[in-house]
This record gives sequence, structure tokens and C-alpha cells, in this order.
Amino acid sequence: MTRITQGCFSLLPDLTDDQIKAQIEYCIKMGFAVSIEWTDDPHPRNCYWEMWGLPLFDITDASAIMYEIGEARKAYPNCYIKINAFNNERCVESTAVSFMIQRPSYEPGF
Repeated sequence: MTRITQGCFSLLPDLTDDQIKAQIEYCIKMGFAVSIEWTDDPHPRNCYWEMWGLPLFDITDASAIMYEIGEARKAYPNCYIKINAFNNERCVESTAVSFMIQRPSYEPGF
């Protein structure tokens, strides 16, 4: 079976919800804006995944983001879902953290 490897942690086993929450808490502590994205086409050239709502600016509680993750998982159970965290320290939105949090049960590859 092919396993898509993109973003941080992609060569590790899938993260548990507690591990995902810990990463989100780190992003919040660093002042990063977190967003949730999904796609059914994870090709590396497909860098524009669909956004789940708006980026979660000014969220200080990881539980609120975990709730949104749960809703995205319900809506797209057979798609890829990832978390992005943006650092605007230099007045540009650069990705500081990006990792997949859900994969479909079957990954066909490219």
C-alpha cells in the first residue's frame, strides 16, 4: 500500500488526537494562526487544498480547533485532512507547521 508522505510527521505512524492537540497547543503558544484543509487529491503539485472554514486566528483554546477537526472529519471521512500553522512574524504569512491528521483507508497513490 502506498502511503502519501507530505508535511511534518509524514513518515511516522498517524498521530493520535492527544498528539494532534499537543501540536496545536504548541502552535497557539507560538502565536501561529491555525487552519484546517482537506482534499481528495494529495498530489504534491496540488498545493491548494480546500479550506475548512476560515483560518482560526486568535483562537487560544486547542479544544475549539479539535472541535473543528472533528466536524471536518465527519464531513470528509474518506479524504485527506491537514493542519497548517502560519507565522506572520515578518508580516508575511509563511507556513511554520503543516501535517496530515487524516488519511482515507485506501491511498491509491499518484
